[in-house]
Formats: sequence, structure tokens, C-alpha cells
Amino acid sequence: MTNKLTQPVLTKSEFAGLDLLFRGKVRDIYKTGDRLVMVATDRISAFDCVLPTGIPLKGQVLTQLSIFWFGFLKEIVRNHFLSSDPDAYPEPFHRFREELRGRSMLVKSVHAIPVECVVRGYLSGSGWKEYQSGGATAGIPLPKGLRESDRLSEPIFTPATKAQSGHDENISFAQMASTLGSSLAEKLRDLSQALYQKASQHAERCGIILADTKFEFGQDDEGVLLIDEALTPDSSRFWPRERYRPGGPQNSLDKQYVRDYLESLQWNKQPPAPPLPQEVAERTALKYLEIFRLLTGHELN
Repeated sequence: MTNKLTQPVLTKSEFAGLDLLFRGKVRDIYKTGDRLVMVATDRISAFDCVLPTGIPLKGQVLTQLSIFWFGFLKEIVRNHFLSSDPDAYPEPFHRFREELRGRSMLVKSVHAIPVECVVRGYLSGSGWKEYQSGGATAGIPLPKGLRESDRLSEPIFTPATKAQSGHDENISFAQMASTLGSSLAEKLRDLSQALYQKASQHAERCGIILADTKFEFGQDDEGVLLIDEALTPDSSRFWPRERYRPGGPQNSLDKQYVRDYLESLQWNKQPPAPPLPQEVAERTALKYLEIFRLLTGHELN
């Protein structure tokens, strides 16, 4: 698989004549009628800044792993996925089929709900930092004496604002409810908890701890859908179970490896972000490929 790391890295799609709706931190979104084509580039962001270095095969991992989870979780909630076959996309996309293959999805265009729905089963990342400063995470008081990476007695729901640029911010459930309304907020919380429970059970069977993850939802005339990506190493913390040692940071198969490298630099976490050394980019790619293999049971196509 390592020889695949020599494939060209795509950090920006350029499809002349197609309707580019917007470029996100990772995905380039094209509009076609009442549908969208989401192209997962090899860009990577950390601390809400897009890095100048792309990660080989990252877009393919994010797309194909999301498709796996959309299928696995569809009995809990509908999702926006329609197809990943470029030949099934509207005709204007066909001439770009080779660039699109493996890293794109045709999806329903729905109204995105502007809140990230985070579920944490373990105390890590920004949740750990909040706990250290005040004994609570997203307004939820936690027991005293917890260590970094400790398993929580039960998973907690910690929503965050969704920023297209700048930094996302953890908010309380009460703040979420005041923005979205209590009924929708409760529905998203309950769906997120159910999705996390089923996904974490699958991961456990694969020898992986799903420490935390974030979901994004949208709405159409029929109700709520799971959208964007699902349970990828960009949006989740995946820890090999056999190497789990609470009381500090964990070995991970996700984006944390990049965050840890950046933390070792004298960088103020404001744009422009520094480039990654080739060895860090390739090591990140290998982690993404490994978690894909472990969770899906097969190699990346």
C-alpha cells in the first residue's frame, strides 16, 4: 500500500464549467440542480486552519469510509448519500470521472443545521482542556480526579458551533436548544448518542476505541438526515484498544498525529499554517489507511 502514497495529491479541484458552490476546509462542493457533488480533497486542517501540505489518499479514505458508515448506520437515521459512481452523476461531470472516482459523492442538497454534534466517550482533546480549567465539559459537570483519556461513565453530548472559517467553539446543550429549538436539539442529541453507540460497538469488535466523534445533520421535507462525513479520522479519535493507557495522550489512528506535530512547533494556531514534512504527511496517510482497513475489513480501492 505504501507505493500508493506516490499518487498525486489533490489539494484543490479545478473543474471548468461546473458550478462550484464553495470550498470548505477539506471538501469542494459543486451544485447540480437539487443535488450536490462533494469532492474530498487531500487538504487537511488542524486547529481550524488549512495546512499547505496535502495528505496522500486522504480524500479517498474520507469518502469511502463515510460511505461505509452511511450504509452501516442507515437504520438509525437517513443520510444524504446517493452515489459514488461518477458515471451516475449528471452529464457535465462525466469528463472529470477519473479525478472524481473514489473521492466524491453525489448527495441530496439539504438545509445544513449549523451545529456540530459531538459525542465523547473518553476525556480527550478540547473536552480534556475544558475539564482541566473548570471540572466540566460543554457545561456538563464531570467527576473530580479524572485523568486525560479516561473513559467516561457514559458518553456525553457536547455540541459546538460550526465555523466555515475561524475556530469552532464548544457550547452547552442549553445554548444549542436556544438556537435550534428544544425539539430539534433533543432529536439531534438522541440521534448522535445512538449513532455513537452503534459505531463504537463496531469499532470495539475491530480492536478500536472510538474515543469521540462529531456528526453533522441537515433537514429536508421528510426530516433530519446525516450529512457531510461520518466517523472518519478527520472527525473522530480512534485509539488501538491494545495500546490504550489512560493518564495521558494516546497512540491514535487519526488526525491527532498532525495536531501533536504542530503543537511541537512555535506556531500561534493562526493562519498561515506551517507546512508538514514529507515524513509526517506520509505517516498520517498510513494511519488513515490503517483505520480504514481495520473498520471496513478491506483495503482502500
